[in-house]
Amino acid sequence: MSSMLKPFDHSENLDMALQPNLEAEGIMMSEQEYLMTEPDSQIRREYIDGRAYAMAGTSINHARITGNIFSEFRVHLKGKPCEAFASDIKIPLKIELGNNYVYPDVLVDCSTIDGKGYFSNSPTLIVEVLSQSTRKRDLTTKLLRYINLPSLQEYVLIEQDFVQVQVLRKSNDWRHDYYYLGDSVIFESIGLTLSVVDIYDRVDNNEILEFIAGHQAGVQDHPLNQID
Repeated sequence: MSSMLKPFDHSENLDMALQPNLEAEGIMMSEQEYLMTEPDSQIRREYIDGRAYAMAGTSINHARITGNIFSEFRVHLKGKPCEAFASDIKIPLKIELGNNYVYPDVLVDCSTIDGKGYFSNSPTLIVEVLSQSTRKRDLTTKLLRYINLPSLQEYVLIEQDFVQVQVLRKSNDWRHDYYYLGDSVIFESIGLTLSVVDIYDRVDNNEILEFIAGHQAGVQDHPLNQID
């Protein structure tokens, strides 16, 4: 029997990453292997505690919320030092041995970033839209790693199946503040206020649909609309 070690097969690991039953558990690999294979991977993967997790495709609602936030941030920050990025920029998260690497849904970085780079090393604001496959990591592992970033001022978590925006701010000792329909969210780190309604523009969930229906009914019942 041969005692030779089997060479690391990148294609084999990619095939494994595509299997749904392994997505939640991740695939064990070293940080070096992750960084070597990630640029050519057909699927983006986050690297957390020695495991690479394939990032599932997003729902339409997820994409709408991400797009709403990113577009508002981008317009607001035009001509300013800070810049918004959506989904494709990695953040290295320092751990005891090496780094984790994650792709936030939206981030704002106020440092000078090399245009040829792939990382945001000093994010000021991070937004994650919660989904079934990422909820646990977003609310536990990532939260703890994010709030230990020296540059981070705000961490925002947005539900897609119902209306709730959760904001943790460094200025508030990372306590949770919650926002709902009728509220406005202040993004202190970039000086922007957005209504919850605008954040959920076009989102298709029961709470938003009921809100729209109620608003339309109120408009129709307005006295000015009752005049023949």
